[in-house]
Amino acid sequence: MHYKQPMDESLPRSVAVAQPRNMRLRFIRWNLQYITIVYIFCAVSIGLLFNWSIPLLVIPALILVILLIGGIARPGSQLFYPTITHGGRAKKLVALTFDDGPDPDVTQKVLDVLAKYSARATFFVIGKWLDKYPEMGKRIVEAGHVLGNHSWSHSRLQNFYSARRHAHEIEKCQLLIEKLSGPSQVIYRPPIGLKSCELGQAAYRQNVMLVAWSLHSRDTRMQDPDRIAKRVLDKIRGGDIVLMHDGHDLPGRHRTQCVQAVHLILQGLQARGLQCVTVPELLE
Repeated sequence: MHYKQPMDESLPRSVAVAQPRNMRLRFIRWNLQYITIVYIFCAVSIGLLFNWSIPLLVIPALILVILLIGGIARPGSQLFYPTITHGGRAKKLVALTFDDGPDPDVTQKVLDVLAKYSARATFFVIGKWLDKYPEMGKRIVEAGHVLGNHSWSHSRLQNFYSARRHAHEIEKCQLLIEKLSGPSQVIYRPPIGLKSCELGQAAYRQNVMLVAWSLHSRDTRMQDPDRIAKRVLDKIRGGDIVLMHDGHDLPGRHRTQCVQAVHLILQGLQARGLQCVTVPELLE
């Protein structure tokens, strides 16, 4: 598998504008957790040693901690790496995205619903599930949808991985995706939407397009498809990237409410004159 060199001009415009050109800025971005720890240690030591005002030293530490937590926990944060959250607002286009699949029971039915409404979507697949159900990945591609990368294992501890291990997770999943869809830009969504300094390094080196979302369907918390659809349709507007789940990161669990929710959402989008396209189409 071959990755492009991480040059700004090879990325989509929305990503390239935010790419950190300055090496010092990249160093700060990718080492912010260590900078925070070192600052706190030095501030406390100096304060105690010279009897300086601890509150004055603590305020910058709190700012660094808040900045770091926001960069990790906010899916749309640009702190560690440029992240796409939506497309252009002027056109009547939206992108439905599905995480944690493929699930042979649920994904198949979702594809049927999408076909009924002539809608295209992006499926952020977990590599180990794609490896187990390659026929589902093949059907996704043949139906005109896009396979996105959602890591190989979707570990809930993945945000603590080293940059090398992040890169391995991305590459292993991407190899399977490219077997089905051919060489392509890596479109990646980190598990649970969490990011880290190490992920930023791995994404930069592999020329990754990091995609979050602007509208969460909350289908991981709600079981009622009517409530899920209502939440999406009440908030959706042109350019939105909608997060849904056709699969589950844990074996033996299924999110069957997704099928009916998608049906209702597509009905609503059609009534509003909004067209459902893939993430690459939305960004173009």
